Amino acid sequence: MNLRRIVWRQWLKLRFHVGQRRRFNRLVLERVGGRPFLILPEVFNPTLFLTSEFMVTSFNERLIPPGSRVLDMGTGSGVGAVFAAQWARQGSAGQVIAVDINPAAVRCARINAILNEVDGCVAVRQGDLFTAVPGERFDVVLFNPPYFPGEPQNMLDRAFRASDVIDRFAAQAGNHLTDQGSILLLLSTDTAVADILHLFRRQGFVDELVAENRLPAETVLLFRLSLATEGGS
Repeated sequence: MNLRRIVWRQWLKLRFHVGQRRRFNRLVLERVGGRPFLILPEVFNPTLFLTSEFMVTSFNERLIPPGSRVLDMGTGSGVGAVFAAQWARQGSAGQVIAVDINPAAVRCARINAILNEVDGCVAVRQGDLFTAVPGERFDVVLFNPPYFPGEPQNMLDRAFRASDVIDRFAAQAGNHLTDQGSILLLLSTDTAVADILHLFRRQGFVDELVAENRLPAETVLLFRLSLATEGGS
């Protein structure tokens, strides 16, 4: 397994240097799940990694029921918000709020909501986690957190690295869910999955693995988290 992981990482590094470097931290037009996304400089490019497209193409009406009020936390280019809107707006009350601390990401997500013709039900706000939605509750919260520990060096690096973001999110999320609300949390086996899930369990959440994507040396996991009810889950 260690050898497979080393080979996989070297292949990803080679792919980045040969074919992807020119698309990193630059203005580019990409496609995710068949939809167009304009990526601005200083914004995470979801096509350079294998997580975002897997997450959004896993959405269905069970995970995002029609009419849901959805929060896309750390929206980046707005991919999660755009795809969530396709499901949520099938009901008359459907709405998506997209949040990011990076002002370039906020601009980018607004552009992509317009580009994909979902700006009528997608609103984008700037803020640090739930400070952008004080007192608000949601049926579904999307979260694809930074995977690597450490202090980010700049706004773009916040998409990859953080010191306490997952801890703060886990502690605050329950206060922003409706009674039947849930979190769709995307993780990779490159992270401490068990430790992260334990953070949420300590806050009263139960977790369900709803989708997974097995790669040569990594598995991407989509969990649905909901608050345990009294007397059961």
